[in-house]
Amino acid sequence: MNIIETAIPGPLIIEPRVFGDQRGFFMETWNEAGFKEAGLDLAWVQDNHSRSQKGVLRGLHFQNPGPQGKLVRVTNGAVFDVAVDLRRTSPNFGKWVGVELSAENKRMFWVPEGFAHGFLTLEDDTDFLYKCTAPYAPQSEHTLAWDDPAVGIEWPVSDLDPIISEKDAEGQSLAEVMAFA
Repeated sequence: MNIIETAIPGPLIIEPRVFGDQRGFFMETWNEAGFKEAGLDLAWVQDNHSRSQKGVLRGLHFQNPGPQGKLVRVTNGAVFDVAVDLRRTSPNFGKWVGVELSAENKRMFWVPEGFAHGFLTLEDDTDFLYKCTAPYAPQSEHTLAWDDPAVGIEWPVSDLDPIISEKDAEGQSLAEVMAFA
């Protein structure tokens, strides 16, 4: 697999080896030894799968306490996926990185603990899968406002009116969130 570092230390773009022929393709999406060799010694406790129509924006979510690391990918459709550094002691606090993930490019994105995470679906019937390093804990879940000008995420929404849940519409600003030490 090919590991691509992002502008912020921590999040990684992962391009798996894909073997294809006239029948279709095969790829490993998780191999403990291979990921360990790449410096990602991870233990998974939960897998999640969501399906969304074009224009759905989910996030920016994080848990504190009980942060989750997430390995995310798309099996149908496409998303613009974002991680925001919420580690107050980080020189990159409040900065974001984004990557397009799609069934076509087969990329994965590693979002480590200490980051808020969210995505915007770019196609109908987008299937988004993610492995988590900690279980979901609703009492510890927080939402960073997807449109906080202090973060300034450049969502590709010029032709979309994002569809947002009530919970996500009440996201807090960077100054208000319960960031990590």
